[in-house]
Amino acid sequence: MRPPDAFNQQGQDWSQPPWRPDQLLEQAYAPFRALTTAVLRHAGAVRIDHIIGLFRLWWIPKGSPPTDGTYVYYDHEAMVGILALEAHRAGALVVGEDLGTVEPGVRDYLRERGVFGTSILWFEMDNEAGGGPLTAERWREYCFSSVTTHDLPPTAGYLAGEHVRLRDRLGLLTRTFEEELASDRAEQAAWRAELRRVGLLGDDADVDDTVLALHRYLGRTPSKLLALSLADAVGERRTQNQPGTTDEYPNWRVPLGGPDGRQMLLEDVFVDPRAARLGAVMRAQTSAGDRG
Repeated sequence: MRPPDAFNQQGQDWSQPPWRPDQLLEQAYAPFRALTTAVLRHAGAVRIDHIIGLFRLWWIPKGSPPTDGTYVYYDHEAMVGILALEAHRAGALVVGEDLGTVEPGVRDYLRERGVFGTSILWFEMDNEAGGGPLTAERWREYCFSSVTTHDLPPTAGYLAGEHVRLRDRLGLLTRTFEEELASDRAEQAAWRAELRRVGLLGDDADVDDTVLALHRYLGRTPSKLLALSLADAVGERRTQNQPGTTDEYPNWRVPLGGPDGRQMLLEDVFVDPRAARLGAVMRAQTSAGDRG
């Protein structure tokens, strides 16, 4: 569960019962330890979705909208400690999805415990200097960085404003469609200007050029882990998952397709020219420096 934030303005209800902090304490965190051990048993790395939920979680009363929720706090030292201990025993890397509404000091605490953070390019804005793009050299080092995420359209769709149109169609916006689209276009214009400033994008660039430039930009950051979406690799435009929905959108049921929407099989991906170009870009970024 998530409270309202800048991207999901009505909050999110995942329809999942939360851990009860009093019961966890009473059982010496045995259920959480068992879950963590099972997840890491055969994994060299694990990504913890909404890792902020180990600190505080947005509880929503049954039958109420997400906006009527409230925070319930957990003993984060115990829960992150268990996670770190089990990861150490398994020799595994932990990536925490530390996006959305995050309390001050949480990211620093996770970093001190050896947990990597998550950076999504579209959300990396310099809020202390007017809200423009956070320049590459100022991104976090111990971080898993990508252009997009499974909760956004693939980059080609994002550039076309598909995320704004979809959320408007589903009634998930709290501002007017025109206001939301204008804000999104301004942010995208700022990112294109940043790409031009660092010499990665020409004035006559098309969508494919822009997608390549955005992924090259990741290589300018100090982030030790870089990621490429499979949907981006083949030029897919459709959203795979829309937060804040259950049956309103076919989450995780959109078959992978190319820019024309035609379904692609796994064999097609290996011979797709877009995938080959983006794969070459990512290999160049990861071999350009020591990312651990």
